[in-house]
Amino acid sequence: MRSRIVLWGENEKDEKVLIALELLAAENEVNIIVFPEAKATEMFYNLMMNEWRNGNEVEFPEEHEVIKRPLTVSDDLLPENLKVERTDVISRAQTEWHFVVLSSKLFQSYKAELDDLRERIDALSSYDSGIWEELKGFWNKVQKQIREKTLFREHTKILRDQTNAAFDKMKEHRKVLDEKFRDESAQLAEKISDELAEIEKKIEKGLGLKPLFEDLKDLQRRFKDTKLIRKHRNKLRKQIDKAFKVIKAKRFGDNANRSDNKLGRLQRRYDGLVKAISKMKSSIGRDKKDVEFEERRISSTDGQLEAQIRTAKLKMIRERIDSKQEKLDEMLKIEKTLEEQIAREKEKEEKAKKMSEAKEKTKDEIAGKIEQQKTELAKEADKLKKQAEKITTVKKSKKSKSKSNGDDNLVSAVNSTLGESLEDVVDTIKAIAEVVSDQLSDLGEEE
Repeated sequence: MRSRIVLWGENEKDEKVLIALELLAAENEVNIIVFPEAKATEMFYNLMMNEWRNGNEVEFPEEHEVIKRPLTVSDDLLPENLKVERTDVISRAQTEWHFVVLSSKLFQSYKAELDDLRERIDALSSYDSGIWEELKGFWNKVQKQIREKTLFREHTKILRDQTNAAFDKMKEHRKVLDEKFRDESAQLAEKISDELAEIEKKIEKGLGLKPLFEDLKDLQRRFKDTKLIRKHRNKLRKQIDKAFKVIKAKRFGDNANRSDNKLGRLQRRYDGLVKAISKMKSSIGRDKKDVEFEERRISSTDGQLEAQIRTAKLKMIRERIDSKQEKLDEMLKIEKTLEEQIAREKEKEEKAKKMSEAKEKTKDEIAGKIEQQKTELAKEADKLKKQAEKITTVKKSKKSKSKSNGDDNLVSAVNSTLGESLEDVVDTIKAIAEVVSDQLSDLGEEE
């Protein structure tokens, strides 16, 4: 955006003249310099176009007229006695220069605010979080104007350089404070670590786990409220978590620390993703409303410069929407994948539950059948025992040898019958086991 323009025109006598216009932003005025045609040689015209118009100084001929005009939105930039063919150039310059003046005033306002902050920072003897937040708030305001292109590049550079210098001074003060905080953090971390080590020793000795668990919870509460640097906090958090796992394992068994199954992890990830998708959709919705607002403002704006600013801002918002939509599409793909994984895990858990129930049912059936076989075997054994007692009685009658031999054969028959009964029990158990194996195989094939 140029602050100097050069063009041909005519005066009130219809004489051709060279007109040069220069913006004096600080005074909110315009210098109008008029050169007669006789003095506006080709060489001088080229100097004005290539040097003076770009900010360099050029020696003017003695015969020239200087007119000062206030810069306003409503009044014409040129006096009535001067006219030019390119009125659009004058109109555009008037609009743009008005924006330049307003932007310069905004820069001066920010510059004064920054100078005040810098004076207060120079007077500090130690870090002040309040001034740090003020400086951050100031820079956020400046960044907003930069994004909306209401500040010029040279003004932006001045504000950025001076703000960075102010931040550097604040960081020096904070560095001293951080070193002090690190030392205090190390001492507090060492104290908590000693308390934790004492609890761990008591756990190893097998002392009362419930009071130790409460001691550990109390230590954890105090740990959360203690101001520590990240390094110390992460280290202590791992040690405390480890102690909790040990004490839970001793109190409730190894399964106490295994509740975090795959389905639970997937569900938590899915829930977090759903919240993130909702926030992203809301953000895109707000951006689309901003687009509608800017489009309405563009259609109703009077100044070309403001329209240009609005158009640039509109383009920026649309690019932001495209970027967010791309991320949203990726998140929706992940959501679908997680839904499929959760469905598969639920199906697996359902099958595993059926398998477990079938195992328990089959186990109960086997136990019942074995118990029944034991009862029947006991009855058969009692019956055979009575038969054996009768045989013993017969032997005492001192019968003939042949009779005795017959009795021995009877005893052998009884023993054989008992053995066959035992074999029947074993065969029954084998048959039941085969049935159980077939049932479990069917469940496995279903998976």
